[in-house]
Amino acid sequence: MKYYSTNRIAPEATLQEAVVKGLASDKGLFMPERIQPLPAEFYDTIDQLSFREIACQVADAFFGEDVPADVLKEIVCDTLSFDTPLVRVTDTIYSLELFHGPTLAFKDVGGRFMARLLGYFIRKEGRDQVNVLVATSGDTGSAVANGFLGVEGIHVYVLYPKGKVSEIQEKQFTTLGQNITALEVEGTFDDCQALVKAAFMDAELNEKLLLTSANSINVARFLPQAFYYFYAYAQLKRLGKADQAVICVPSGNFGNITAGLFGKRMGLPVKRFIAANNRNDIFYQYLQTGVYTPRPSVTTLANAMDVGDPSNFARVLDLYAGSHRDIVSEITGKSYTDEQIRETVKEVWEQTGYLLDPHGACGYRALHENLQSGETGVFLETAHPAKFLETVEEIIGEKVEIPAKLQAFMAGEKKSLPMSKRFEDFKDYLLSI
Repeated sequence: MKYYSTNRIAPEATLQEAVVKGLASDKGLFMPERIQPLPAEFYDTIDQLSFREIACQVADAFFGEDVPADVLKEIVCDTLSFDTPLVRVTDTIYSLELFHGPTLAFKDVGGRFMARLLGYFIRKEGRDQVNVLVATSGDTGSAVANGFLGVEGIHVYVLYPKGKVSEIQEKQFTTLGQNITALEVEGTFDDCQALVKAAFMDAELNEKLLLTSANSINVARFLPQAFYYFYAYAQLKRLGKADQAVICVPSGNFGNITAGLFGKRMGLPVKRFIAANNRNDIFYQYLQTGVYTPRPSVTTLANAMDVGDPSNFARVLDLYAGSHRDIVSEITGKSYTDEQIRETVKEVWEQTGYLLDPHGACGYRALHENLQSGETGVFLETAHPAKFLETVEEIIGEKVEIPAKLQAFMAGEKKSLPMSKRFEDFKDYLLSI
């Protein structure tokens, strides 16, 4: 399958080229030339299939033309070494828990898949060294770093905003060593993302170094996230609650919800999607007005959603041929303040015994306020609450148990390099390595 740029200027690329390059030469994001629907019988029997069996069929529709079947199956099965269970919170609202992977965040799926697929392509090309640049507002850095940890021929540089990720998140990518380097940027996530994008566009850097991205701008990162939307539907079907499914996605850079929209195009019977924002409500404002106005991000409790210019908005626009009317027919939005996030975490904990993280709180509240009669809502609980330990404990007034996986990260020694937000400084650093 060929991949084209959302800017429609760069030449079409193969999957291998799209994955290795990350970003198209015209600064656009790669999109597959077609989205292949899955047959009706797949949905008829999906509740009888395991997570891995479902994911293998979805992966085949995305990548089957370009990756041998045995290799693709191995990549999928190795990626999905953990479950993403659907957990009841109320009679009509369920949590899709995406925090059971190595770093306890939803990005483990995309991060692990991309690491394995890129590793396959690097070996196929006989490359000596590939440099992966990834900007993170929280969980991307840890998922990508741990997914690529020890992968031969690949070095990962994680750029993160100083003082704007939780201590546990920071420890998950600053304590690893080996082929992982953490760069602590004096700025916001948007500054980190701008540095990565500028690096890809710099002729001198790309002449001397092979660079690629592991953010959700890379097709190998965001497309595999569709796997768990199909699995969520399968679990709803087992419960007899799949007829009017509404999925709410806490949204930052919009790779996650875009993967869900791809699933819908493949025939996944989701009635509608809700994009839940924090105060960085650029997409919510677009839904209301039809005008997209990026602005500097502000810091909130739900820090992984602190994005002022979401990259994957370009993919959403492309998917709907730029039609605001078509977008709002399938996606609604909500936006919440820190105080509303606090209220939701506390109320849900006291009323149901279910502990939300700040991002999942936005998703739960959007469903609670917007579900219609007969609908069943699923929100994506994108990270374990213990990753936001101080915030969550302060809200509920109780101690939160820290999973053993997180305790192991916390015991490590932080090692990071300071970096300004000036591209010239970042470029000089990359040229010096």
